[in-house]
Amino acid sequence: MQNNVPGLRLVDQEEMRQIEPEIKGLKGIHSPFTGIVDFSQVAQSYAKDFKDAGGDVHLSTNVTNISRMADDIHISTSDGRKFQTKFMIGCAGVNSDRLARDTGGSTNPSIAPFRGEWRVMKPEYAHMVKGLIYPVPDPRYPWLGVHFTRKMNGEVWLGPNAVLSTSRNGYNYSDFSLRDFWEGLRDPGLRRLIFKNWKTGVGEVYRSIFLNPYVKMLQEYMPKIQGKHIENSKRSGVRALALNADGSLIDDFSFDTSAWPNALHVRNAPSPAATSSLAIAKV
Repeated sequence: MQNNVPGLRLVDQEEMRQIEPEIKGLKGIHSPFTGIVDFSQVAQSYAKDFKDAGGDVHLSTNVTNISRMADDIHISTSDGRKFQTKFMIGCAGVNSDRLARDTGGSTNPSIAPFRGEWRVMKPEYAHMVKGLIYPVPDPRYPWLGVHFTRKMNGEVWLGPNAVLSTSRNGYNYSDFSLRDFWEGLRDPGLRRLIFKNWKTGVGEVYRSIFLNPYVKMLQEYMPKIQGKHIENSKRSGVRALALNADGSLIDDFSFDTSAWPNALHVRNAPSPAATSSLAIAKV
């Protein structure tokens, strides 16, 4: 309300049932103008604008070496290309800490990969969710918790959870990287995070593997939802969780220019980073 969001208001139980008939709660905040986009299309549009302005986009290309000579930055990639530039912006997601270290940046914050998994409602039950439904977030963690999301294509996604991954590209339990696993074991921030939150972590894995406890969690907000309403398949993504050395989580944007004056590193960009991407660019 302080941000002047149009139409935002507090609603009671009766009004909640009028907006989302299947949801249970004491009170809610209704934002009638909140929307959703297909961010893959947004990213493709950004890329088109960049190319129209004379830029080149290289996909599936790893950076193998970065060096600085005088005022220029030299970048080598896995396909043998070499680039020379006056300025560099590093926005490497789960590898943002590594890219920053390669340019002489701080080891803090480090990145821990957490896989977020969504369950999907069967199409014949998707009518149970009318819009976007979010629980009150737990202030201990920099994520929104499991929520109900009606996608632009009509699908309803339930999630995500947060499961520590053994690979920075770990979209499934079978994905394993020895380098990522060993680096995680050596990270004092991650070790402290696990020690302080191991019960929560075990619960997340349990609900990830078995559907019934996942459904039980959803029933706190939607009592009528059952396992038969949900498909067997999952959707997953990997969240780059930024950690301080003491194990505390960084829940705000973090930008770093401490290494080279002509290099900017995005060290942490939590939700709503995608929504805020154009505003961040202006900063």
